This record gives sequence, structure tokens and C-alpha cells, in this order.
Amino acid sequence: MSNFNTDIRFLKGVGEKRAQHLYSLGIDTIGALLRYYPRGYEDFGNIKQIFDSNADEKVCVKARIVTPVTEHIIRKNMTLYKFVVSDGTAQLQITIFNNKYLANRLNQGSEYLFLGKIQGGTFLPAMSSPEIREVGSTGIAPIYPASKNMTSAAIAKLVKTALEGCEIQDVLPESIRNKYKLCNLKTAIENIHFPKSEESLAQAKKHLVFEELFVLRTGLMLLKNKRRIRSQFVLNYDFTKEYIKSLPFEMTNAQKRVIADCVYDMASGSVMNRLVQGDVGCGKTAVASALMYHTARSGFQSAIMAPTEILAEQHYKNLCESLKNSDIKCVLLTGSLKKSEKQRAKEMLVSGEAQIAVGTHALISGDVEFKNLALVITDEQHRFGVSQRAELSSKGMRPHTLVMSATPIPRTLGLIIYGDLDISIIDEYPRGRQKIENYCVESALRPRVFGYIKKHLDEGRQGYIVCPMVEENEELNIKSAERYYDEIKDGAFRDYRVGLLHGQMKAADKDKIMRAFKDGEIELLVCTTVIEVGIDVPNAAIMVIENAERFGLSQLHQLRGRIGRGRYKSTCIFISDYKKGATADRLQVIKENTDGFKIADEDLRLRGPGDFLGSRQHGLPSLKIADIYADTDTLRMAGMAAANLLESDPKLIESSNANLRQEIIKMYKRLNEN
Repeated sequence: MSNFNTDIRFLKGVGEKRAQHLYSLGIDTIGALLRYYPRGYEDFGNIKQIFDSNADEKVCVKARIVTPVTEHIIRKNMTLYKFVVSDGTAQLQITIFNNKYLANRLNQGSEYLFLGKIQGGTFLPAMSSPEIREVGSTGIAPIYPASKNMTSAAIAKLVKTALEGCEIQDVLPESIRNKYKLCNLKTAIENIHFPKSEESLAQAKKHLVFEELFVLRTGLMLLKNKRRIRSQFVLNYDFTKEYIKSLPFEMTNAQKRVIADCVYDMASGSVMNRLVQGDVGCGKTAVASALMYHTARSGFQSAIMAPTEILAEQHYKNLCESLKNSDIKCVLLTGSLKKSEKQRAKEMLVSGEAQIAVGTHALISGDVEFKNLALVITDEQHRFGVSQRAELSSKGMRPHTLVMSATPIPRTLGLIIYGDLDISIIDEYPRGRQKIENYCVESALRPRVFGYIKKHLDEGRQGYIVCPMVEENEELNIKSAERYYDEIKDGAFRDYRVGLLHGQMKAADKDKIMRAFKDGEIELLVCTTVIEVGIDVPNAAIMVIENAERFGLSQLHQLRGRIGRGRYKSTCIFISDYKKGATADRLQVIKENTDGFKIADEDLRLRGPGDFLGSRQHGLPSLKIADIYADTDTLRMAGMAAANLLESDPKLIESSNANLRQEIIKMYKRLNEN
């Protein structure tokens, strides 16, 4: 797009030093500067008289400097610059902090615009650290995310320079712009930075939000279409029905529906790429087992990769139990196995003697080979990087892929994060799953909480106490797992078997503690969020989460899912001293809801998409201007527009779509010319 890709160093007014400051803000090209949108705006157009202004009111006044600008050194690193201005109706005391450059540019007798909050002064009304503009700079002024070395005003000046010499070509095809009544990109970028009016700002944002979501959805659809490649493994006969009949329990309708989705994919002739989402305890593992049985009975192999050894062993044990009346062989492959055990497992896989492999990262070792790997499953997929999942898939010739996640993602956000996968949701619990009682209490009630925990332990149950941090932090008044453990094991719970588990422990030590808890050797486990991806301990019936305000709602729900897995009534207690405000509202949501997807939707509404989008490992670009929650309707329209466009031009080869194609290639960096 013309000089959009020109290095920012070559923009007039930017040298090597200033370029480094811009690089630190993520601005490396002229295009990146023009796409560096303001975080807000100040209105210099609505001028008010000083006399008519009220205390604590933010106003813009046009006034003349009537006294010299005087310097006052308060202490090291603190210098004030003071002067008085007048607009003819009244005078106003202005104070500037630590900005000698600005103070030197202000001239007594000259008139300026001052935008800030009016405060009461000893003799005159005052205004501290106002935004100051020259007269004539009326209108809506941008405020940019800035740094110590690159102020918002400096960025605005560079944006003006860039706009003067940059040819801006549209990304959206003209037909799309006309259909959705969008202005052109040049107008949108000019008005998002320097809007001529509120209306022009709204039009600019409308274009840029739609464009961003449209490029994103189109790119994801292209990715999905590219993955619809022919499969060598066409599994026509449905063996899952005989597996389901053999189970000692009744599968839920949701589980059967998801299995049917996958069976259809695997018989379609194209490679399956499907995500199965569902709350902790909804039965995703049983779905995976049915599909691995289906694959084995069809004459092929499958592999399931788990993030921890103990979880892999749990899968292996459950699979062996469910397959005991069949001739299907299953092997376990983890890092801690003896060399001879690993070697035997590898031999059974390469020869085809074993049809199912269960393991950890050990499955992607270079010397692990399969005879005919047709299905790859990753459990708790967010714990694996894209490359690790790809490495496991590379063990076969384009095998079917299933990824499972117990992390509830809002359905709207799922269109973005998992837009390149087909999605199935298990939204039903198996029979017998215990309903969890939830309580929010203040820290002052901790002694009573301890008494309640002891009641459960005395009845033979087990429990968790979750802390937000591993080590003590004096600056933050929050509980640390290590300090907490030291206090209670010799204090309130000295008569009980207490264990400690956190993410900084060695893998072998973590594994040892988790085994001891599973086997009942530890009654009460003090831990961090390391248990989010844990093991099935049906005897665990109580959980206490300290400083609950420190966790996201979805994370609290994930943690809570570790209890209520057996036949015992279970309780989760959230300890927090926040009684009012947004934090208290969030905790009320987790207390009153058990549906992970409802909780995730509420989490998105309360906190915004940052936490969901910021931590994903999918390589998708972050959004610069669109808001997933606020712009849901635009996301839906953009998806419809993308689908219609790709129906008429599946590979975007028409000249009218050339700029869009280039933007997608740049945005994803993983689409090639094919």
C-alpha cells in the first residue's frame, strides 16, 4: 500500500533516536503510525469563559498569559512552572509540572487554549497540568498511548506529517464499502486521528472496526478452507455406537452429538480439524475415548497428548479399563518411564501392535514413529503451543485433529480465537455430577472457614486451599502459598496431613505431591492455580480460594471444577474483603452461576477481551480498534460479508480484492500465495 511499509526512520522529523522510541511503542513503519489510533480525544472546540466555570469542571478556556512564567524547584526531580492567564471575565492560575520545554515556549502576552479541570485556589481559581494548544487549534484533538520519550503531542505531529505524504489505498473492496455504507480508508484514517466533527469520527470508527473484523474473519475462513484437504483416512463405518453401548454409564445427549460431529468429519474425505469445548467434568475424555476406539476398529492408530504425566496416566488407566474386553492395545509414553519401557512402547507403535498412544510431550520426540497415525488429540489444548500440536500431527500423513479445552470461551470470542476450527460444545453434565455450593466471605471469617474445612476432613473428605501467589510480596496484601502452608501445617491444621503444590516446584516434586493427594496421603492441599489442569480426585469435596478478587471469573470457575467430581456434596468458598464495586459484582457472578459459558460471557462483559486475547497461543493478531463485546453486531456482519466474498472469489485472486489479500497475508504471516 504505497509507502505504508516504509520504515518510520525515513519519515520527516524522525531520526535514529526518535525511531527507537517509536519502535518501543510498536511503531516501525509509516503504516503502523497511521494505524496507531488515539486512545481518546480532547475537545478544544467548546470554549467556556473562566467566570462561568465551576469547580471540578473540565473546561477549555481561551486566555492570554498576563504574568511571567516563573520556575519553582520544589525538590529533586520536581519543578513547577506557574503563571496567570485572563480571558477578560476572570483570571486563572496555571501550574505546569516538570515540563521546561513547554514553559519556555509560552510567551507572556500571547493567547492560548487551556483544557483542564478547574480547581479552587487560595486567591484565584487554578488549573494544574492542562493541555495547551495555540489559538486556531480548535476542534477534537487526539490523545495517544504515549511514553516518557514520545508524548501524545509529538505523535500527533508525526501523524500529520505522515498523512501529508502517504497514499492510502482501500483494503475493503468497493462493493463491500457501498453495501455497508462505509467511507473510504483515507477519509477514515484522517478522521480517526483528526476528526472534523463527532459525526466524522463515528464514520471513521465504523469503517475501521468493520475493516479490522472483516480482514480477521476473511483470513480465518481462508485458513479453514485451506485445511479442508483430502484425507487418507476415510472412516466410513461408525464404530462409536458399539463403544457407547459397552460403557457402564449412559452418555449425555451432548456427548453423543459431539461424537456424531467428529464421526461425520472423519468420514467426509477431508481432514478433521475440530475443537471440543466443555466445562470441567462434562465428559470430554469419554468422547475422545470413543473416537480412539472408532479409529482403532477402523484399522488405524490414534494419539492423545496431555500436559502432565499424572493426567496422561489417568487417561491411560481409564482407557485400559474401558478397552479391557477388546483386542485394542494402548501404550503410555512419558518422560519418567524407564528406558526399556519407552523402547517397548515405541516398538509397539512403529509396528502397529499398539493402536493407541497416550503421553505427554514425550510423544513428539524425534524417535517416536507410528505405522498409520490417523487421529491426533490434544487435551487442555491451551497448555500446548501451536508448534507442539503441529509436531504431533507431523507423526502421521495429515491425520484428523481434535483439540479439547475445558476453558470456557465466550461464544462471540470463539469466532475469533477458534475461527479456523470447527467447534463442538458439550453443554450438559453426566448424571451424578454434584452441584457445588458457593459462598463469598470476608477474611475475618477465616477461623470459621477453617472449622468448616476440618469438618470435611474429619468425615474422610479432602480439600484444597488456593492462593494467588507462590511467594510473599510485602507490597501486596495477598496470600502466598508458601507462607500459608508454613502457617497452617504447624498451626490450625497441625493434626492433619497438609501438602504444598505450586508451579515453581520441579516436575518430579509436583508429580509426587499430586499422586499423594490422589491416593489420599494428603488431606489438605495448599496450592496455586497449578491445579487448574489437574487430576480427578472424587474424594475432594471442599475448596477455599484466598484473595478471590485476584482471579478472573473463568479461572475461578476452572479451579472450582476440581471439586464436586464424586458422590459427595461439595462446597467452594471465595474469600475476599471487597464488599462493593465491580470486584464484588464479579464475585457475585461466580457465586450465582455454574455454567462456564455464561460466566465467560460475563467475564468478557466486565473485563473486556484483553485477558482472553492476550494470552492465547494461536498467533492471531491483537485488535487495534474493534471491541469484541461492544462490536458483536459488526463481527456478525463482517462474517457474513467475508463468507459472501469468498463464495464468489475463494482465493481472492480478483484484482478488486488484491489489497485485501495483501492485508491478510501481512496480518497473519502464515497465508501463502496458494
